[in-house]
Amino acid sequence: MKGMIQWSIEHHWMVLVFSVLLFGAGVWTARDMPVDVFPDLTAPTVTILTEGHGMAPDEMESLVTFPIESAINGASSVRRVRSATAVGIAVVWVEFDWGTDIFMARQVVAEKLSLVGSTLPPQVERPVLAPISSIMGEILFFAISSDHDDPLTLRTLADTVVRRRLLAVSGVSQVTPIGGAERQFQVIAHPEQLRANSISLTDLLDAVRGASQNTSAGIYTEGPQEYVLQAIGRVRNPEEIGDSVVALRGTRSVLIRDVADVREGPALKRGEGSRSGKPAVIVGVQKQPGANTIELTRRLDRELDVLQRELPRGMTIDRKIFRQADFIEVAVNNVVTALRDGGILVIIVVLLFLANLRAAAITLTAMPLSLAAAILVLRGFGATINTMTLGGMAIAIGALVDDAIIDVENVVRRLRENSAKPEAKRSPVIEVVRDATLEIRTSIVFATVIIVLVFLPIFGLTGVEGRLMTPLAFAYITALLASLLVAIIVTPALSYAFLPNARSIVRGHDGWLARTLKARFAKLLPHALDHRFGVMAVSVALLVAAVAAMTRMGTAFLPEFHEGSLTIQANTLPGTSLAKSDEIGRRVEQILLEQPEVVATARRTGRAELDEHVQGVEAAEIDVGLRETKRPRAELLTALRRGFSTLPGTNVTIGQPISHRIDHMLSGTRANIAVKVFGDDLSTLRRLGEHVRDTMSKVPGVVDLSLEQQMDVPFVRFVLNRTAIARYGLHADNVAEAVEASFGGATVGRIFDRGTAF
Repeated sequence: MKGMIQWSIEHHWMVLVFSVLLFGAGVWTARDMPVDVFPDLTAPTVTILTEGHGMAPDEMESLVTFPIESAINGASSVRRVRSATAVGIAVVWVEFDWGTDIFMARQVVAEKLSLVGSTLPPQVERPVLAPISSIMGEILFFAISSDHDDPLTLRTLADTVVRRRLLAVSGVSQVTPIGGAERQFQVIAHPEQLRANSISLTDLLDAVRGASQNTSAGIYTEGPQEYVLQAIGRVRNPEEIGDSVVALRGTRSVLIRDVADVREGPALKRGEGSRSGKPAVIVGVQKQPGANTIELTRRLDRELDVLQRELPRGMTIDRKIFRQADFIEVAVNNVVTALRDGGILVIIVVLLFLANLRAAAITLTAMPLSLAAAILVLRGFGATINTMTLGGMAIAIGALVDDAIIDVENVVRRLRENSAKPEAKRSPVIEVVRDATLEIRTSIVFATVIIVLVFLPIFGLTGVEGRLMTPLAFAYITALLASLLVAIIVTPALSYAFLPNARSIVRGHDGWLARTLKARFAKLLPHALDHRFGVMAVSVALLVAAVAAMTRMGTAFLPEFHEGSLTIQANTLPGTSLAKSDEIGRRVEQILLEQPEVVATARRTGRAELDEHVQGVEAAEIDVGLRETKRPRAELLTALRRGFSTLPGTNVTIGQPISHRIDHMLSGTRANIAVKVFGDDLSTLRRLGEHVRDTMSKVPGVVDLSLEQQMDVPFVRFVLNRTAIARYGLHADNVAEAVEASFGGATVGRIFDRGTAF
């Protein structure tokens, strides 16, 4: 250490240049680092989506969900497997140990799924892996609405233009639209005409399936030229489908249009969207892991600006719904402001006590240099700028100048003593600075190491709490160790370069504040020593009082955020139709829009296609954009809860988007506290659930208490009469296919129109 200090003093100009370069590199790196509200709190997770097209939940669970879970449970590094099953959909979340490479995890899951695929029912689609993202990766929701365009036009444009353009933006993982109406060519059979022409529903299905086909006929060579042969049979409009033959009856061809209506129309909807109570398409955007949320949102804004100019007249894109970037910017700016204010206070205190502009400037260089070095180290370890890393630096801001101020104060004192000696007895300045630095160096190193040791247990935390707190401790320790290196290398060099000729050195005394405090302390110290037992008793009493007060304080994993928006969850009874749920959702939006703080609402009822959220049409989620008013936030929430209480049979809970997602990640439900009751008998579970709810409702402070609606969804079951179907020479699959096509419809092919498939 002595050699390091000696070298820095002898090469002080080189150290100064290096310090400037270090600061510049830190600033440049900070500008390019990813910015997020929190560190990545999600364990490596692979999501499996399986569509079963109308299969009952119990069948989906036993024939699809359970086999997939059983196959995945034995995979290496899997820490937890969760699933959710609803009508026609099963979603399995596979969580891996922290640190597992996500691409390796997806490969492991894909290999396991390849063993399960052959065991799934034929009507179930092949399980697919959802794009790499997380529940915290939902960064933007916006609404597409129009005063005159119909829902079919809105949704078609959202699927074919908006979604494709946004997926092309670097950093976007998934784009999920909900609402409007999906485009279809529909064949509506007439049972009387089928019966009159002796045509079965299976015959009609086969005819429609074969009406739109392109085939390759190989290569035809003529002289030096060869031609690729292709038979074009794919239809382009409903009329061409209607002109296709179903069967021959004598010399007459029975066409599809003779036994069915062929038209373009909307697909069966399992989800609905609205903006401020009016029909709209709500589009959610998820980011890829590691993407810079703020920079990605800016790129999306630029693309949406271009899209808005290209949209038909009267069609608008509303982005005032949910933007994670807004909350991140506010949160990060608040921490940066605290960092700045803390730095200003440190500057004021240093100037008042040292009363020497040069000494204060040398001391304060430890702050920017230590923070710059910490930024470079954080970047090297792949960390992001977030509230936790910035919080660690903010906590360290006062400690960053500790080493330097002790060093500078001792150098100033030794230089004064040296300047007070006769000129013949004065030591060389370089020796005075070196010896003064070495004199207190051991104490400074020990003090820094002790502080570092206090923070080391945080690195032993596991799970979400470890992922959350470790960046704070790492940022604090990194900045603190950087300040130690600055005090060893930079501070002696600057002290040698700028302090020997300072006026305070020549003047030979402290500033007025330091002199005043020293005089007061000199008078107070003897009294404290004379009454040392009394001083100790008061100290112990204060310690006991502090511990007692701490035990009475409330605890929470995270403080309550003010995100500037709300998330409303409204659930009706299972079995409620989409139309009724949509009506209730509009009533919820009306209650919200009556409040002056509400700017806009965006509602998603049911489930969007391609969405990982498993919820029935009885569930709605509403994102609410807010503006600041003079009314306290608690009064707004009270008014909303009073309005929601008028909705019979509907459970409505109030949360915030990011807090909502953190709660879901921690407990699997979107609530601060979740009580789960397990068992095989549904009626017993209902009874116990009601008892738990009644008990919890008596606890002071509990709001938005809701019991998950668990009840049997009404079913109409067709039980096949095997004797009867055998009499007509039919198989069970023929009858099942006919029932499916008659009531739910059957997808028999895809239409390609100007690069769009539907």
